[in-house]
Amino acid sequence: MPSLTDGEIRRALKRAEETGKQVSLVDGEGHGTGRLVLVMKPMPTRVTADWMVQQWRDQKRLKKKIGSYPSMPLGEAREIFKRDFADMIQRGRSIKIAGDTRPGTVADLFEAYVEHLKSNNQSSWKDVEKGLNKIADTLGRNRPAREIESEEVVEVIRPIYERGKKSMADHVRSYIHSAFSWGTKSEHDYRSAKPRRFRLVYNPAAGIPTEPKVVGTRWLDEDEFVRLYRWLECPDTPVHPPYTRAVRILMLTGQRVEEIAALHIDQWDAKERIIDWSKTKNSKPHAIPVPGLAAELIESIKPNKSGWFFPSAKDPSRPISHGTLYSFIWRQRDRGVIPVVTNRDLRRTWKTLAGKAGVSKEIRDRLQNHALQDVSSKSYDRWNYMREKRAGMKKWDRFVTALLTKKRRPIKGLEDDASSQRPIRESPSVAGAPLAAE
Repeated sequence: MPSLTDGEIRRALKRAEETGKQVSLVDGEGHGTGRLVLVMKPMPTRVTADWMVQQWRDQKRLKKKIGSYPSMPLGEAREIFKRDFADMIQRGRSIKIAGDTRPGTVADLFEAYVEHLKSNNQSSWKDVEKGLNKIADTLGRNRPAREIESEEVVEVIRPIYERGKKSMADHVRSYIHSAFSWGTKSEHDYRSAKPRRFRLVYNPAAGIPTEPKVVGTRWLDEDEFVRLYRWLECPDTPVHPPYTRAVRILMLTGQRVEEIAALHIDQWDAKERIIDWSKTKNSKPHAIPVPGLAAELIESIKPNKSGWFFPSAKDPSRPISHGTLYSFIWRQRDRGVIPVVTNRDLRRTWKTLAGKAGVSKEIRDRLQNHALQDVSSKSYDRWNYMREKRAGMKKWDRFVTALLTKKRRPIKGLEDDASSQRPIRESPSVAGAPLAAE
């Protein structure tokens, strides 16, 4: 039977302080089940008291600290010893590998998954955290994650779908599926030092169908490209200037919208006219030489004090978001002043028109940082292809310059330097127009 009392502990602490000698109090039944020991050590300014689990194994005494007194009271120390260690000791397993045996809650799982995304520099972690926070409130934050059933996940998703938010419903399903998938793998991840395990039996979102993937095919023809670019140079309504500039850079470079939207001064090499990203969507570094039109536009922009080329209208300490650019384009196309287009359509347009300009498929893939799946590219080829990228961008710059100066068709000598003419620059009146709310 347990023998310790709070009174005995207080007397022992006083004795250790008066004598200056270490005092150990044992609470337990012997070698077979191990013991809970409170070790009190006199220090220069105070007496420390640490709860230790003690085990005899292979004729050796093992100890493991589980907490300190009085922050961990006697009752809590006994509960942890019984819950996490007593059974292991009886089965002959080492206390060195023991930990918190309570199954993790929904909040534990979601928080750990978001932390995993953050530690791996995944830019999506903020959106995932926001989404999972709302989901946790609905499912019950303090419920063990292993108790969540598929029907409950369906009941979370169905109201979103019935409101007509099909894409959002699919995102919610994806967040839940990914969190539980990660939790299942983390059970046996020896690289993780997290004490909490989830004891997941299955993934409750695994059997829920996904929204059918709609593969986009829309791209702008040459006339539509010119029409959009001209409107962005001189919009017919006051807009936040970074919006129009960012979209033009997207059109001229074919890059991912989130990478251009968050363009920082540290990523721009003005001397070499290169944008260099150390981290991208496919987790690989990426650098591109920009065409002359884009370089001129970037050089005309003065980054704000936070270093952003395209700062947010609401919070200049942050860049504009890809969602904001999406909404901006959406509003203008609904007004009928620009062609029907999305940010991804612009990336597809660059891919198509750059091909028409004579840039090879391989170089277009490399310029857009599309992952190459062949063994040679993935495992052996470490050449950066900057020389080939420059040649490709030079072809594209000549093509788009001719296009924007109303030279509709490739002309003889296009491969030669024909970039002396440039489109009209943004007027000061537009740059200084009142800002629309982001």
